[in-house]
Parts: sequence; C-alpha cells; structure tokens
Amino acid sequence: VQLVESGGGLVQPGGSLRLSCAASGFSFSRYDMSWYRQAPGKEREWVGKSAGAGGVKYYADSVKGRFTISRDNAQNTVDLQMNSLKPEDTAVYYCYTKIWLYEHWGQGTQVTVSS
Repeated sequence: VQLVESGGGLVQPGGSLRLSCAASGFSFSRYDMSWYRQAPGKEREWVGKSAGAGGVKYYADSVKGRFTISRDNAQNTVDLQMNSLKPEDTAVYYCYTKIWLYEHWGQGTQVTVSS
C-alpha cells in the first residue's frame, strides 16, 4: 500500500489550495479514504473522509463548508479542495486509509496559510 500526497504550499488567508493523494497497492474503490492534519504542537486531527461504498463524504465541523473531498476511483486518487483558508488551517496534511486491521498513512504535505 502506498499513499502519496501532493499540492501543499504557502497561501494567503482567504485563498485556496488543492491537495491530491495518489493511492496504489490495494483495491482503492472498496475503502474509505480520509484526510487528517497536524499543526505544530497539536495532536493529529481528522479533517474528513470519502466512504468507499457509495462515496458519501463526511467533514469535521472546523472545515465544513470550506473543504471538499473528491475521489476518482478510475485514477485511484482522492483530492482535498480547500477554500477560504485561515491561518489556523496551517498544518501537515495526511492521506489515510485502513485496510482490515492495518492503518496506512502518506508522508504528508505542508500547508501554510500566512500573509
């Protein structure tokens, strides 16, 4: 299983950024795919997920209405579109999936929201 995030960077408050996670090594469409983030000095926080069956999306209250998850089961990718970014969104963002008992994380991509 491999998860590789891309798309992080520096953006001004109010701006937008799109992260992408490329997955390989498993039957992508069957599994939930989640995004997490970890800010300096804080615990890792769940951001949202796309359910494997049916593709229903769930979001943390802190990002609801600003972030959107989309997945492409043909390309084995899951994206995180982030709009109206705030300084408190600054964190390393991780792609995550759990297959049976095993958790899999990407290496993370840094998002910095600052003027």
